[in-house]
Amino acid sequence: MVNLLRLIDKGIEKGSSYILVLSIFLMLVFSVLIIVLRWIDISIPWFESFIRHLVLLATFLGGVLATGRGTHIGIDILSKYLEGQKLTQYKVWVNRLTYLASFGTLVWITKACYDFMIVELEYGKVEFLGLHSGVLVGIIPFGLGLIAYRFLFKFIDSFTPAGAAQ
Repeated sequence: MVNLLRLIDKGIEKGSSYILVLSIFLMLVFSVLIIVLRWIDISIPWFESFIRHLVLLATFLGGVLATGRGTHIGIDILSKYLEGQKLTQYKVWVNRLTYLASFGTLVWITKACYDFMIVELEYGKVEFLGLHSGVLVGIIPFGLGLIAYRFLFKFIDSFTPAGAAQ
């Protein structure tokens, strides 16, 4: 079971990395295109909105990667204190509690964002390239859901010998 979850987690890591690189590349290309086209008085209205949504996607994908690698911003005062006092088992339990609380919070926020997306799908409008604003807002619950899964996996994995050592 843990091996399947680990495989899914690695797939999320790899997929997020590829999509993040593609998003950043597209942001650069379209930003340069906007600058070049302005020199010759051409404006394509949907470029800027597309770039904004790519930034939003890149932000969440960066959060997915940071969560998996444990490099996200955190206040680790208690964890660092326990580590310094050589109380490793307590540190493991503090980490588990943090993973579980983060997962619960993210599930709650993801549900709220999903509800917002449903409302946006019902009352929103087509933004650009035929994409409805509700689909674009879907980036938020999608990204938060991936981050929530990674915290859940970190919690479950912390009970395995390999995960507890991290």
